[in-house]
Amino acid sequence: MTAPSSGRTRRFLAIAALALSSAAPAAFAQADWPHQPIMLIMGFPAGSGVDVVARTIQEPLQRKLGQPVVIDYRAGAAGNIASEYVAHAKPDGYTLSFGTAATHGSNAALYKKLPFDVEADFVPVAPVLDVSNVLTINPDVINVKTLKEFVDVVKANPGKYNYASTGNGAGTHMAFAEFNSRLGLDMVHVPYKGGPEAITSVVRGETCCIMNQVQTVLPQYKAGKVRLLGVTTATPVAAVKEVPTIASSGIPGTKGFDSSIWFGVFAPKGTDPRIVEKLNAAIQSVMEQPDIREKFESQGNTIRIESPAQFKQTVHANRVKWAEVAKTANISID
Repeated sequence: MTAPSSGRTRRFLAIAALALSSAAPAAFAQADWPHQPIMLIMGFPAGSGVDVVARTIQEPLQRKLGQPVVIDYRAGAAGNIASEYVAHAKPDGYTLSFGTAATHGSNAALYKKLPFDVEADFVPVAPVLDVSNVLTINPDVINVKTLKEFVDVVKANPGKYNYASTGNGAGTHMAFAEFNSRLGLDMVHVPYKGGPEAITSVVRGETCCIMNQVQTVLPQYKAGKVRLLGVTTATPVAAVKEVPTIASSGIPGTKGFDSSIWFGVFAPKGTDPRIVEKLNAAIQSVMEQPDIREKFESQGNTIRIESPAQFKQTVHANRVKWAEVAKTANISID
């Protein structure tokens, strides 16, 4: 009677040994990560604002991880091409997305047929920073000195003033759309192909204003060609500390206004949590380096430090917010 039992025992042990041997390489691979170059997929052109941020942290991140971090450009469709590529990549920690509040937030509201889910198909790894926009005007077109004066003039002249953006559905468009919606302003949107063209239109007087990145408008501001009325972040920006926040203006509709644009790193769904935690720690360490912090803050950015769980909440709240803004302002791409 013992032989069958012994046979079953041997078969069980053999199966268990096989399972352990199969799991061992995966477990070893996760513990040993990274042991090859890491691809950081970039959905925007080389030299763009998003790319400049990624390239700034590229070298120090390589040193932290002990492996090359290679930026792979897959630009197009407002970052959707790159996002789709990462969404369907192997979740081994070697293919990551350098995303934004647009690629993993507002795009879900603007594009109705995305071939991926901006939340379900990604694991938020770590934010990098918040990029503040600032309401920038040409005083020769609309000669006001405060945000309240700006609102009063625009309200008194519905449909008269044009505002520029870096493209339909871009962060600069969405920020102004939220602002106009909150305050009941009637302005005409004029989209351009990118930041240089948009800010040039303001400087030339083709449009009256723009909500563009602080770092983009700083040269024109320092040269006295434009005036800054309010930053879109919840707190003041170090690079232009003399400019108040829109949220602190006291104007009805501006309380809690925060249209900053964050950048961050994402992995495909199914990526091992240990890899995610190791990446998060490495990115946090890079962002806390004094030289990195000083460089970004001098350009009008704010370092954002969050755990993967906190960043996941940020991404969800961002998606919900921009869906509401897009619906209220009736903005869509397709």
